Amino acid sequence: MIPIQLSNRQEQIIEIVRRKQPITSNDIANELKLTRATLRPDLAILTMTGILDARPKVGYLLTGRTPDDFLSDSISSIQVKNIMSLPVVIDEDRSIYDAIVYMFTEDVGSVFITSAEKLTGVVSRKDLIRASLGGLDLQSAPVGMIMTRMPNLVTTEPEDTAISAAIKLIEHEIDSLPVIERIDDGKKNYRVVGRLTKTNITRLFVELGTKL
Repeated sequence: MIPIQLSNRQEQIIEIVRRKQPITSNDIANELKLTRATLRPDLAILTMTGILDARPKVGYLLTGRTPDDFLSDSISSIQVKNIMSLPVVIDEDRSIYDAIVYMFTEDVGSVFITSAEKLTGVVSRKDLIRASLGGLDLQSAPVGMIMTRMPNLVTTEPEDTAISAAIKLIEHEIDSLPVIERIDDGKKNYRVVGRLTKTNITRLFVELGTKL
């Protein structure tokens, strides 16, 4: 994990608290020859990340935690359902041509395939390129002919952690995962309720990083 960098002033605040804890925000401001208003954003960040503990009528103390602890805790607590996108789905009886149009209209790298609302497979851009070069009649051949079928799909569920889904994306070298829920029909059938992509994971890291 890449260490999170604190500003010079935040490092100075931590050192002052380390030497003089518990210490009030007014005393910290006097040490740095700054106003309390100037320090307020830095103290808020250090408190939010768990590095400092603010106790009413006592002052600030060090907790022993680091920014990386905060990032680790945040990632481990976030679930797939909190960051997933809407699924891009097409019926397996639709033509390969329809799948191509749908994929580029929605600007995605893969489309999930269903039958009677049950997940049956997935097609990627590579699959569609192979079909185009392979001489198939794109207008009439169903997309189900070229899809990767269940149960060979890598999937995730809404309650899974974002980090576990990210590991699947990396290990299997894929761009997206169908987010699935079990259909209560006595069989191993699933419905697609979302889509988890590398973009979702990247956006999560950016949002967490800007909070620090």
